[in-house]
Amino acid sequence: MRLLFIGDVVGRAGREAVAAVLPRLRTGLRVDLAVVNAENASHGFGLAPDMAEALFAAGADVLTLGNHAWDRKEIIPYIADHPRLLRPLNYPLGTPGAGVVVVDVADGRRALVAQAMGRLFLDPLDCPFRGTAEILARHRMGAGGTVQAVIIDFHAEASSEKMAFAHAFDGQASLVVGTHTHCPSADHQILPGGTGFQSDAGMSGDYDSVIGMQKEGAASRFWRKMPGERLSPAEGEATVCGVFVETDDATGLARRIEPLRLVGRLSQAVPE
Repeated sequence: MRLLFIGDVVGRAGREAVAAVLPRLRTGLRVDLAVVNAENASHGFGLAPDMAEALFAAGADVLTLGNHAWDRKEIIPYIADHPRLLRPLNYPLGTPGAGVVVVDVADGRRALVAQAMGRLFLDPLDCPFRGTAEILARHRMGAGGTVQAVIIDFHAEASSEKMAFAHAFDGQASLVVGTHTHCPSADHQILPGGTGFQSDAGMSGDYDSVIGMQKEGAASRFWRKMPGERLSPAEGEATVCGVFVETDDATGLARRIEPLRLVGRLSQAVPE
């Protein structure tokens, strides 16, 4: 299976860039399943329903969120009716929406997509390790399993927690990819047990910025140590960042993993 994950979409620049390149990426890479993290898509904070619809229309099969999941209150009734929009699975019992979905792809194959959120330097939640383990115990990969691939978006601040999480589930997932920091890491690899891993997919947004936000306002907060106006997304040309993985349908494990950095100001990395 050929899997594409696109990192945190930030603001209009990120949305427009993803909408422009995702259709051709799907065709050129023969993508079976495309997952997009969209928690910053609506003016940098949260996701509005109309913008979720636009990303689905552009070619996203599943959208994931994160710690900004509820910044747009109108997403609450929407997520309850749209199972392909995921919030972290380790939110408390009774939280609207779900953190996992099984998607039908071509040729009768199925893929599981899940999102969990870390707890270091973020709001305390239920244990992401236990929650993920419970889900994977019910959904084995590969021939004879319930799914042929598993993608996990681990939305976390600390690289150490992301690495520990990936190693904890090495051999049980096709891809564990970190989101949240908006900085693409250079550690894409296949772990010893066969799981593809990258600490952070990076953001899909304008990199002439401070993690996607206009740099003047962000720098002022550090310089003056005083609260200022609400940060706004940078609106220059965006780079679409993410990761591409090709898996073995017989096992669900990764055969190759390549980073994606397309258009914008970052050095380019385009999978073949």
